[in-house]
Amino acid sequence: MKRILVFCMGNICRSPTAEAVLRAKLKAARLGHIEVDSAGTHGYHVGDPPDERSQAHGAKRGYDLSALRARKLTAADFEHFDLVLGMDDDNLREARRLCPPERRERLKLLMDFAPEAGSRIVPDPYYDGAAAFEQVLDLVEAACDGLVNALQRR
Repeated sequence: MKRILVFCMGNICRSPTAEAVLRAKLKAARLGHIEVDSAGTHGYHVGDPPDERSQAHGAKRGYDLSALRARKLTAADFEHFDLVLGMDDDNLREARRLCPPERRERLKLLMDFAPEAGSRIVPDPYYDGAAAFEQVLDLVEAACDGLVNALQRR
């Protein structure tokens, strides 16, 4: 495993949060050589920084999202990345449309790595308040811990 991509709809809330969290957890586990990126299934925010609320809540936990910029998921991502992890079923469906059939095994939900968390998905916090952004962080941290543990067992 050399390259991991996380994705959501607009790439301004959930997936940049997951990118920052995963990078930090991989570095702490001495797996910092693994490339991590994020993308969105829709191009609404291409070039924009993460949502200010995502940045603020992430910063409270020690994650810096400020340098990240939104980009759109492409078919080439399924060739480049070894693992492509979505935040919810709707975005997973969108990604399947782009994904070549021979690369479908690379496509999963991020929460597959935290079955004990009690949620199959990371819900979109965009239209909600602070508690929703904290919930995203809780779920993403649990899933990233599970992913790092899985990578260490390989």
